[in-house]
Amino acid sequence: MSLPAQQRILATAVPGPKSTKLHQQRTEEVAAGFGITLPVFVEEAGGGIIVDVDGNHLIDLAAGIAVTSVGASHPEVVAAVKQQAERFTHTCFMVTEYEAAVDVAATLNRITPGDHEKRTALFTTGAEAVENAIKISRAYTGRDAVVVLTHAYHGRTLLTMSMTGKNVPYKDGFGPYAPEVYKVPSPYPYRWVAGAERAGDDAYDLLVETVTSQIGAHNVAAVVVEPIQGEGGFIVPPEGYLARVAAFAREHGIVFVADEIQAGLGRTGAMFAVDHEGVVPDLITTAKALGGGMPISAVTGRAEIMDAVGPGRLGGTYAANPVACAAARAALEVIERDDLPAKARRIEEIVKPRLEALTGEGSYVGEVRGRGAMLAMEFVEPGTTDPAPEAAKRVADYANSQGVLTLTCGTFGNVIRLLPPLVIGEDLLLEAVSVLEDAVGALA
Repeated sequence: MSLPAQQRILATAVPGPKSTKLHQQRTEEVAAGFGITLPVFVEEAGGGIIVDVDGNHLIDLAAGIAVTSVGASHPEVVAAVKQQAERFTHTCFMVTEYEAAVDVAATLNRITPGDHEKRTALFTTGAEAVENAIKISRAYTGRDAVVVLTHAYHGRTLLTMSMTGKNVPYKDGFGPYAPEVYKVPSPYPYRWVAGAERAGDDAYDLLVETVTSQIGAHNVAAVVVEPIQGEGGFIVPPEGYLARVAAFAREHGIVFVADEIQAGLGRTGAMFAVDHEGVVPDLITTAKALGGGMPISAVTGRAEIMDAVGPGRLGGTYAANPVACAAARAALEVIERDDLPAKARRIEEIVKPRLEALTGEGSYVGEVRGRGAMLAMEFVEPGTTDPAPEAAKRVADYANSQGVLTLTCGTFGNVIRLLPPLVIGEDLLLEAVSVLEDAVGALA
């Protein structure tokens, strides 16, 4: 198989006539609750390019929301999927066993932070992984309460929705929510009222006060933290914050869970985002990039915590699906062998300085932040920190119309996030940034 031509090509308007016709059919057949960033229908994808049915070649700065880190159709992932599908597509791992699942677990046990003995449980979606991390933490500690941060995103199921910070579109009208979930302020330096330099210390103090005084540390099963918050706006915690929270949790017998579903597996320039500060979580959740495009997720952690749940109490019909495990085994090999964390660091080196040059007096770009290939621009009304979601939307719409696929995020809807495949060519990256520069310039 060959990759599509790795160049931006605008054969028609974006979306083109074929995509427009298909999108109309979609509205008649698919539930309205599924939103859409860009109504184009994909014919093929690979490397850093998505090709639509109208022949447009779009530069991919989304990677399926950080899923296709190795590219949308990496030859080794495709070959592994094909080979496994020809042998068998399903038996249910809780009925009969197969080697690929054990191999994926062994790799995650090896590459996740810490040299302690570990176990891994494989599931299907990121939300499943988070839910099971909570189940495991509760079984291990005999406690109920879960502490999360504001601006967090952990999923769309009842429990993970309850843990998520943003109301619309994730929570509004879907209550009542799961009990025993407590939120503490996220250390969001750009928006910390007392100033960015106070964010880490103040947020830590508020977490400690909430846990010790309002909940009772002896009631808390887990603290769950995204080492870089994803949907909340790519918020990078101040240096030292994660380590202090992990140490506090350890002191009080609380399980420290790192939700690395979006940030993990090379995305931030390290294998895991917690690695930047040398933090070793008790449990770590992975998904997205893990399967190279196939649905698979995992909880990996200390053996004594993971094994606190007895046989038959974890699982799911499609948990550790053999085709997804084959894809994950191939994707993990590519990530390690080709040193994709180094490629993420190179992406930051190329992109971040040019985005930072867009900030300054009179600019709608209030802050540029992130690590590796997990970068973002926060849009504000010039001269203020008031969110400017319409400005973010205009920039995203312009970029999308010019064949550069971008995503928005943020609790206030005012952040554009860049999540290119880690295998994207540097020429495509430079061209995409030029389009973003033009889009920001058009705001003036």
